[in-house]
Amino acid sequence: MTRITRKEQYDWAVSRVEELLPLVSDVTPENDPASIELELLSSLVADYSEENFSIGEPSLCDIMKLRMYEMGLTQKSLAELIGVSPSRISDFFSGRAEPTLSVARRISKCLKIDASIVLGAGAL
Repeated sequence: MTRITRKEQYDWAVSRVEELLPLVSDVTPENDPASIELELLSSLVADYSEENFSIGEPSLCDIMKLRMYEMGLTQKSLAELIGVSPSRISDFFSGRAEPTLSVARRISKCLKIDASIVLGAGAL
C-alpha cells in the first residue's frame, strides 16, 4: 500500500498501528519488522488524516472572536476600544472590508494578538 484512499483502509491501518505500538519502543532496532511496519503505516495514516480530517488554521476572525469571548467584549465594545464603528467590525467579520494598517495594529494591541497574525492575514 503506497497511499490510503478509502476510509476502510484508514480504519484498518489505525487498528494495525494500535496493535504495533506495544511491540515497539525507543530501544527497538530500526530494522525490526514491527518498527518498519509501524513507521510506514503511521505515515500513511497521518497523510490520510491531514487530507481528510484537517480542520485547518484558524482565521483572524476566529482568533478575534475567541479573544473577544475571553475578554468579555461585544462587537460594540471592541469597536469602541479600537476606535471604529460597530458596523465596521461587522464588515471585518463578514469579509466585506479589511482593517487598515492602523486599525490592525490597534486590534493586535487591544486583543493581545501577535501582530504578525493580525498583519499577516489578508481578509478577516
